[in-house]
Amino acid sequence: MKKILSILFLVLMSLSMWGQGKSAMDQLKDDPRKAYGNDYPYPTHVKTVLTKAPKGYKPFYISHYARHGSRYYWTEQLYKDLDTLLTLAHEKHLLTTQGEMFYNKFMAAKDELMTGVSELTQLGWEQHQSIARNMYNNFPEVFKKGGNVLAISSLSGRCVISMSAFCQELVQCNPKIEIREQSSRFTLDGVVPTDNQNPIKHKFPRVKPRFEKNRDQFQGDRSLSEKVMSRVFTSTEGLPRKVRRVGGDLINLYTSLPSINHEGMMGDIVTDEELVSRWEESNLGSYSWVFQPQYDMIPILEDIIKKADAVISGKTKRISDLRFGHDTCLGPLTVLMGINGADLDPENPYDVKNCYQNWETCKAANIQLIFYRSKDKSKDILVKCLLNGEEATLPVPTDNAPYYKWSDFRNYYLEKVRNKKQEARD
Repeated sequence: MKKILSILFLVLMSLSMWGQGKSAMDQLKDDPRKAYGNDYPYPTHVKTVLTKAPKGYKPFYISHYARHGSRYYWTEQLYKDLDTLLTLAHEKHLLTTQGEMFYNKFMAAKDELMTGVSELTQLGWEQHQSIARNMYNNFPEVFKKGGNVLAISSLSGRCVISMSAFCQELVQCNPKIEIREQSSRFTLDGVVPTDNQNPIKHKFPRVKPRFEKNRDQFQGDRSLSEKVMSRVFTSTEGLPRKVRRVGGDLINLYTSLPSINHEGMMGDIVTDEELVSRWEESNLGSYSWVFQPQYDMIPILEDIIKKADAVISGKTKRISDLRFGHDTCLGPLTVLMGINGADLDPENPYDVKNCYQNWETCKAANIQLIFYRSKDKSKDILVKCLLNGEEATLPVPTDNAPYYKWSDFRNYYLEKVRNKKQEARD
């Protein structure tokens, strides 16, 4: 039985790789910045070729969920801690030559960094403009006659502004498109159901990924924090906080710099190649982080199905539903839906990289579900999933990938939702 399960897992893993093309490690070779994980800035320059729809089918509706675009670091604590540490080290003459250069550049930018904490940057705005225009160009049949769109956002300013960038670009593409934008407690269940301000309260089970039981089998290189510290400080004697934590702060600052137009601030204190060498271990932490709260995203999945049903039945004439939230929702939603095999839950920690890569939850990451209708109304409605603009696989049975029957999609996920709700009640 165990051998059969192992074979089944390998088959499912190979199917999931269909949606990703290259292996994770090959993708890192092509673009080392993917090692930034969820700090990776959305690659607006990448163009993908999409599979033609089956004969007679045309897209008519798009359901979408996106993370906000590039921003300053999400908490001021990072900037405060580095300010305190670097100032003290400078006063005690504990900085290397490279450290002093970094200190001067950091201090010159400090006021901007502290003021900008958590806010969307110009790059974040441009990312959503680009995604909106690509959506319009990829699926002109949906938008060419205009129509109504509903866009909802979390209560966070960076999500609201991301929504605005996206919606403005769609209207620039076609002024006949009418968009209702909403950032409200009334719509939180469809975009950030875990928000404390959501008037609807849920309680779903949390689950640990199976690899956690075997995590000690993973032999990762954990020396990067110490290397980074040695490049900044001649000594850590008398400095507050543990070396590993300070090294982690410096790495977090480094991966945030492309999003805030401050690349080069840290010189060679950290390199992309070094982050690639430790990526697989950081990806394990990311998988645990997105795997455990996956069922908390059931309300978003229900919102997707409910709104699509309304369009298909003719109760509403919307051409698109747009949602703008956070990585804390998009990542777990990717696992809940099993996009590109993210729900495979391998036991071996070395297999995790083959079913989940944390850069897929990057700045401005997005899921698009494209709905297709045939001229022959007796035929099934089809749906295709895009993850960050690329065709993705779903765990729904199909003989026509990347296209899935909407009835199969709907039945599969509603059954999953029913089971988890029952489990929560029990």
